[in-house]
Amino acid sequence: MNRLIKTLLLIASLTFLNTGAFAAKEDAKAVSADKPAAAAAAPAAKAKASAPMDLNTASEKELATLPQIGEVRAKAIVAGRPYARKDELVSKKILGQKVYDGIKDSVIAKQGASAAADKKAAPAADKKK
Repeated sequence: MNRLIKTLLLIASLTFLNTGAFAAKEDAKAVSADKPAAAAAAPAAKAKASAPMDLNTASEKELATLPQIGEVRAKAIVAGRPYARKDELVSKKILGQKVYDGIKDSVIAKQGASAAADKKAAPAADKKK
């Protein structure tokens, strides 16, 4: 009788180990091992994402990455350049107020000389390569 109980317990334990409970622990270990790499990459992505995008120099592709701005709105933003202030997106009727409210913290409109200097500097940097 004692031998029978031990055998049943052994079978039950082996069955438990072969189920998802054991595999789930292994998956959790693998995920936790990957966390340091993902955690290191996250601040860099946030830093890049937090830098405001210039309405006067950003490409259509860059503008299209903003929330609620697709290809059509990005083309309209580029066509409406130059912008002295970012709220001109609403006053020029390029964006509605709700869409503007969603992106206003992610964009800036650099003024005159600095925006023009950025445009001139970019092609010059490309020629050096």
